[in-house]
Amino acid sequence: MHPHLNDMANHKSALKRIRQNEVRRLRNRYYHKTARTALKALRNEENKAAAVEQLPKVISLLDKLAKKNIIHKNKASNLKSKLTKHVNGLA
Repeated sequence: MHPHLNDMANHKSALKRIRQNEVRRLRNRYYHKTARTALKALRNEENKAAAVEQLPKVISLLDKLAKKNIIHKNKASNLKSKLTKHVNGLA
């Protein structure tokens, strides 16, 4: 159980809000961590064919995160740009 659940909330709605926020926080953390792992895997990929195959999946993942406001849309764009350049630069 998270420490926030022992907060001062007395209203039913506030307690529910605390529960919802906690669930969302954990879900967002999972999505964010999964995305970081995918980015790392793509950055470390040496094989161009494999990287070209992975790129659209990672871009799609970033777009979904930006849409859900887990990362900022400009950050998603910057990452997509960098990754595309990286993949195109592979021999």
